[in-house]
Amino acid sequence: MPASPDDLFACFDRLEIAVTTHHHAPAFTVEQGNEVWGDIPGIHCKNLFLKDGKGRLWLVVAPAHVRVDLKSLPKRIGAARLSFGSGELLEQVLGVEPGSVTPFALINDCERRVTPVLDAWMMAQPLLNYHPLRNHMTTTITSDGLRRFLTHTGHAAEVVNLQENA
Repeated sequence: MPASPDDLFACFDRLEIAVTTHHHAPAFTVEQGNEVWGDIPGIHCKNLFLKDGKGRLWLVVAPAHVRVDLKSLPKRIGAARLSFGSGELLEQVLGVEPGSVTPFALINDCERRVTPVLDAWMMAQPLLNYHPLRNHMTTTITSDGLRRFLTHTGHAAEVVNLQENA
C-alpha cells in the first residue's frame, strides 16, 4: 500500500521536519497551480517523472517557471535519451497518480528505482512547495528539510543547474 498524506506527515513529525500544508482545488498542471497557490510563500515547483533509454527512472524537480530541456538533460545527468514515464509506471513505483507527482512520493520507492534530480537554484531557496502525494494540497518545506527527507528515504539526489542556458 502506498503511503497516504497522513503517513507522509507522520514521517515529517518523526524526522522533526516542520512543514505547512494548504488545501485548495486540485491542480494537475503548473497553470492550474498558479490559479490555486495564491499567497503560499516559497518556490512552487514542477516534477517530471522520466524514463531513459536504458530503463532508469528519474524524478526531475524544478521551479515551476523553469523550462527543462529534455534533449540536453541526459548529458548533464548521465542518462540515455529521456521520455516521460507512463501513468501506470508512476503509480507502480511512486504510488501517486499523474498530476500528483512530487519528491515526497519517494517515500513509496522502497526499491530506490528512481534517481531524484533537483534544480540547484531551487535548492538554494529557503522554502519549497510540493503536493503531499495528492494534488489538492500544497506542502511547504525548507530545502534542508527536503534534503533530510530524501536522505531518510535512501535517495541520493543529483543537484543540477536545470536552467535552459546551463
